[in-house]
Amino acid sequence: MRYGHFDDANREYVVTRPDTPRPWSNYIGSADYGGVITNNAAGYAFYRSAFQGRLTRFQFNCKPAELPGRYVYVRDNETGEFWSNSWMPVGKPLERFQSRCRHGTGYTIIESNYIGVESRVTCLARPGDLFEIWRIDITNTGNGRRKLSVFPYVEPQCNWSAEDDNQNLQYNQYIVTTRHQDGILDIGSNINMPADEGNFTNKDQARHTFLALSGAIATGYDSDRAQFFGPYGSYACPRAVASGRCTNSTTEGDMPCGAFQVDLSLDPGESASFAVVFGVGDMDAARAARASVDTIGKLDDAIQSVREYWQSRLTAFQASTPDAAFDSMVNMWSAYNMLMTYYLSRIASLVYAGERDGLGYRDSLQDLAGSCSLVPEETRARLELLLTGQFANGGCKPVVQPFNHQPGAENEPEHFRSDDGMWLFCAVPEYVRETGDVGFFSKLLPFADKGEATVLGHLRRAIEFNLERSGKHGLPCGLHADWNDCLRLGEEGESVLVALQLRYAIREYSRIADLLDYGEEMDWASQKLRILDARIEQHAWDGEWYLRAYRFDGQKFGSRDCAEGKIFMNPQTWAILSGHAGTGRGLQLIGALDQHLDTEFGMKICDPPYVATDPEVCLSRLFNPGMKENGGIFNHTQGWGIMAAAKLGLGDRAYASLKKVLPSSYNDRAELREVEPYVVCQSTHSEYSPRFGSGRVSWLSGSAVWNYVAMTRSILGIQADYDGLVIDPCIPSDWPGFTAKRRFRGAQYHIEVQNPEGICKGHVSLVVDGREIQGNRIPPAPAGAVVGVAAVMTSAVPAYQRT
Repeated sequence: MRYGHFDDANREYVVTRPDTPRPWSNYIGSADYGGVITNNAAGYAFYRSAFQGRLTRFQFNCKPAELPGRYVYVRDNETGEFWSNSWMPVGKPLERFQSRCRHGTGYTIIESNYIGVESRVTCLARPGDLFEIWRIDITNTGNGRRKLSVFPYVEPQCNWSAEDDNQNLQYNQYIVTTRHQDGILDIGSNINMPADEGNFTNKDQARHTFLALSGAIATGYDSDRAQFFGPYGSYACPRAVASGRCTNSTTEGDMPCGAFQVDLSLDPGESASFAVVFGVGDMDAARAARASVDTIGKLDDAIQSVREYWQSRLTAFQASTPDAAFDSMVNMWSAYNMLMTYYLSRIASLVYAGERDGLGYRDSLQDLAGSCSLVPEETRARLELLLTGQFANGGCKPVVQPFNHQPGAENEPEHFRSDDGMWLFCAVPEYVRETGDVGFFSKLLPFADKGEATVLGHLRRAIEFNLERSGKHGLPCGLHADWNDCLRLGEEGESVLVALQLRYAIREYSRIADLLDYGEEMDWASQKLRILDARIEQHAWDGEWYLRAYRFDGQKFGSRDCAEGKIFMNPQTWAILSGHAGTGRGLQLIGALDQHLDTEFGMKICDPPYVATDPEVCLSRLFNPGMKENGGIFNHTQGWGIMAAAKLGLGDRAYASLKKVLPSSYNDRAELREVEPYVVCQSTHSEYSPRFGSGRVSWLSGSAVWNYVAMTRSILGIQADYDGLVIDPCIPSDWPGFTAKRRFRGAQYHIEVQNPEGICKGHVSLVVDGREIQGNRIPPAPAGAVVGVAAVMTSAVPAYQRT
C-alpha cells in the first residue's frame, strides 16, 4: 500500500495519505535549536539537548492520535464545526478531509482542504536561530464569505528537564509563570531564581520561552493549559476551540500552554497569511524573532534560506543511475538522513527521548565517516571534540557532551568499551583523504584527563589500548562492551570483531605512517600486524567462518558448535573489510552469510536466536526472537555486508543486499515496513518474529552513514584518497553505466561511467578533461575547477598493468 511519493525535483517526500502506519517524521532546525515534526504535526522542540533542554512536552508512548505537537486548529464560526490543519488530532473523516504533507530539507509543509477552507502550515527553523517559525496560510475555496477562527497551539514544558517535567510533579507544577504583552506570550520557568547562562546543566535557573504572533492581531490568547482545554478536553476537542473563544488566561503554577485566537473574514478566493514564532528567550528575544518574519517577503526568504542551507550540503554528491529509487535516496534522503544523524547523534527522535544526552563516542565517530564528504569543515571540529574525549590510556568516554566537556579535567569512567577507539580509523583517515589536510595528523590535542598528543599520537594510543588489553588467546579483551552490548564477555573475554577492527586500524595507521614517511612507525605497525594476524588465524577462524568472541571462561560465541548464536554477521564482513580474509575465503564467508543469515529483508545479525542461553552469558534473549540483537535484521550492519560484497567484486550481490534494506524499496508496501520509506531504521524484524519485515527506530541510526557510504563509495565507487579521487565502481551487471557529480577539495567532478561489457567490476580506463590517464586515480584539481571525467569499465587488463 502506498501512502506517498518522492518528489525529487523539490527534494521532498510527499505524504498523500495522513493515516500512515506509524507517524512519519522530519526535522527542523539544528543541534542548537531543533525539533521533530510528524506528517500530522506531532512532535517537540529542544535547545542543545533533548534531555536537559526539552522545550515542549511530548509523551513517547502515547497513541498517535494523542501525541502533543504543533497544532493549528480552524473553526467555522457560523456552524461551530472545527478541525485541525493536520488530520490529527481532530481526525475528520478522510473521505471529506483532503490532506498532504511535504517533508523537505529542514522544513515540513502540511496542507489540507476541508469544507471549502484550505489551510497550509509551514514549519521551519533557520540554523543559527533559537526559534522556529510557523507560517500559516488560510484560503476560502468555497463560494460564500467565511467567518473563521484560527488557533495555533503549542505545549511548553514546566521545566526544560525532560525527566523532571515527566516525573517530578511535586516540583514542576509550582515553577511556571506566564504573561502576555502585545501579541507575545512569555512562558517563564523558575523566574524567581537567578539566571545561570554559563551553566546549561543547572535546571533550577530562570529561563524563558515565548510564543509570538506576527502579521495578525490576536482576538484572544491562553497560556493556562487547563483554561484552553477545559477540565476534560483533549487535543481532539479543546474547549477554547469548540467554544470559539480563548479566555486570555495566564498562570502561576500548574501547566502552561501557548495559544492564540485569530479571527478571519474571507471572501471567496481570498487568503490570509500570518506567522507564529516559538523559541528560547525573553520578551526582547520574542520581539526580535517576530520582526525577522513580519512580512510575507521575509517569510518567503526564511524558507528559501533553509532550503539553500541544507541543499548546498547535499549537492556535494549527486548521481543519475538506471534505478530511480536509488537516486531518490542517494541524492537527497540518504544524505539528509546521514547529516541529521551526524548533527543529532542519538539524542532526539520519536524513539530517542534524550536519555543519550550528548554524543555517543562510537556512534558519532561512525557518523563522521560519511559527513566528511558533505561538511568537511564541520567534521573537523567534531573530530577534534571527540579526540579530546579520549583518555591518555587510549580508552574513550562513552558520551561526550559538547555543552559540558572539559578536556584535561575529565575523570575516567568505571568501565571502558573495547571498540570505541577503533572507530577513529573510520573517521580521521577519511577526513584527511577528503580534504588533503595531511597536517591534521600533526595537530596537538589534549586527552580527556591529562597530557596531549598529536592526532597521530591519539590514533596510536587507540591501537595500544587494545593491544595492552589482550586475553588468553592474544585477542583484544571485550571489556564492558564491544559494539554488541548484549554479549556478556566479561572484562577478560575476547572480541573477534574488535580484533578485526584492530587489524583494520593497524593497516590504516601503517598507510598514514607511509604517507608521512615515518619509517619507525611503519615498522612498528607491520610487526604488530603480523602478530595479530597469526592470532586471528589460530584462534578466530572456526573452519567455515570466524568466531564472534570468547567469554572470559573460554566459552565461544558464533561457533558451529554453538546451539544458539552459531554464526554472527559482523566478524565475517569485518574479516573481508579488514583484509584478513582474502578473496577465496571472502567468497566462502559470503556463502556462509547467504546460507545462514540472509532473508528477503536483509541479513540477520546472528542465528539461531537466543532463547535458552543463560542471560549472564548473552543478554540478547531479553529481546523476543527475531528482534534487534536476538536474530533480528540489525540495519546498522547491512552497509558493512554491502561493502564487503563490493570489495570482492560481487556487484549483483551487493546491489541485491542494498535493495533489501533501502527505505525506498518499501514505498509501495509501506504497510509492511510501517516506518518512513525515506529514511533508515535501526532494525527490521526477521522471520522469527510474527512482524517479519516491519522496521523500528527510524532516522537516527548507524544505518544512515553505512548505507550512504556503501552506495557512494562501494557501489558507485567514487572514493576520496590521500592523492586524489578514485573511480572504482562495483555495480549491477545490467547497468549500462551511470553519471555522477562529486565535489572534492573545492573542485567539481562531472563523471560518466560506461559499462559496455555488462560486468560488475573491472579495470577502469579514465579520460580526464579529454586526456587519457593511467590508472583509476584522478589527481586533485585546483579549487573552483570543473573537471570532466569519462570512465569505461572493462574486463581486459590495460597494457600498462600487464607484467
